[in-house]
Amino acid sequence: MKRIAYYAAVLGIVCTHLVHAQSVDNLKKHISYLASDKLEGRGTGTEGGKTAAAYLEKQFKKIGLKPYGDKGSYLQEFPAKKGLPPNVSYVQATNVVGFLDNGSDKTIVIGAHYDHLGKGDQGSSLEANSAGLIHNGADDNASGTAGLIELAKFYAKNKIKEKHNFLFIGFSGEELGLIGSKYYADNATIDLKSVNCMINMDMIGRYRDDKGLTIGGWGTSSFWGKNMPQLALNQGVKYNVDSAGVGPSDHTSFYLKNLPVLFFFTGAHQEYHKPSDDANLINYEGELKVLELAKGIIEKIDESPKLDFIQVANNPHAGNARSSFKVTMGIIPDYAFDKGGVKVDGVTKGRPAEKAGLQTGDVILKLGDNTTNDVQEYMKALGKFEKGQTIDAEIKRGAEKIILKITF
Repeated sequence: MKRIAYYAAVLGIVCTHLVHAQSVDNLKKHISYLASDKLEGRGTGTEGGKTAAAYLEKQFKKIGLKPYGDKGSYLQEFPAKKGLPPNVSYVQATNVVGFLDNGSDKTIVIGAHYDHLGKGDQGSSLEANSAGLIHNGADDNASGTAGLIELAKFYAKNKIKEKHNFLFIGFSGEELGLIGSKYYADNATIDLKSVNCMINMDMIGRYRDDKGLTIGGWGTSSFWGKNMPQLALNQGVKYNVDSAGVGPSDHTSFYLKNLPVLFFFTGAHQEYHKPSDDANLINYEGELKVLELAKGIIEKIDESPKLDFIQVANNPHAGNARSSFKVTMGIIPDYAFDKGGVKVDGVTKGRPAEKAGLQTGDVILKLGDNTTNDVQEYMKALGKFEKGQTIDAEIKRGAEKIILKITF
């Protein structure tokens, strides 16, 4: 009997190693393809971006997810504005949406954006003279897209019928200003009232034990703080928390619909938004750690009643987690708005905009002496101000123009 138990234990270890190795191989396969020169940086509306969408669609179909885009397909198309004045163009962009139906009245949304900067022509490359250079975006965000595919495969094939349905979404237009996730949240193909929470993966491929994982959305539900610490401890994952529900990625669009969100992010690095963000720099073992942590918290969600939602107040970095500005206003701009000015899509409690009386739906026309005809001009203006400074902001509210005092 001891010999049988011994061989069973050895077999279990061997099987575990084989599954682990297969998971690493799968991540390598997805990321190597998505971040290859063939896809030319997966720019929104480009041929490379369309090829990436087709790859994601093929994976969802192979896994057996139901098509949950528009008109019975996996695809949800929407218009997107790209480029900087005077070289602004409009393109057709595509979200890729698949549904795992477990017959539940509750759904967990899991998302990741698959677009990147193309050939550096979208205005956010951090490489000097980068026009024409392919930005492969292995970490940003082929890593999250690969994780999305592997989680979809896991829940579709694990022979366990969870108490939640799962909606898997590959977003486009994130690099242009969260356009794809905003479009989906405003034009959802499921009833958002059935959504228990949204989990977003953006740049999860550079985990380091000394630096750890950043978990955003921590303050949007008490559930995260009650359950995540022990899970992370058990799995040996070091982490930092960001309470904000808004930030520079697609969970923001769901938080603004009053849904609890969770955001996994392994941090910025020297290759961020540069052509050098390549697949050979991905920590595949580290990404598996992040995915196992995601599975762990999903298991806890599945065992629990509906999550509470908390509107997070007074986060000084809300909406600007990757910016280097000295000041923030605490607004979410509507990046798709193109009728002159910057339309406010959300206002963070306790921040300068909210304290000054700015409201969702307002249009910012001017900050101090700086006109803000679009988001790019707004960002340039914001970079000129200092902490403690008070400025006049010209605002259009409905048909009326008003002046508000903004103190940073």
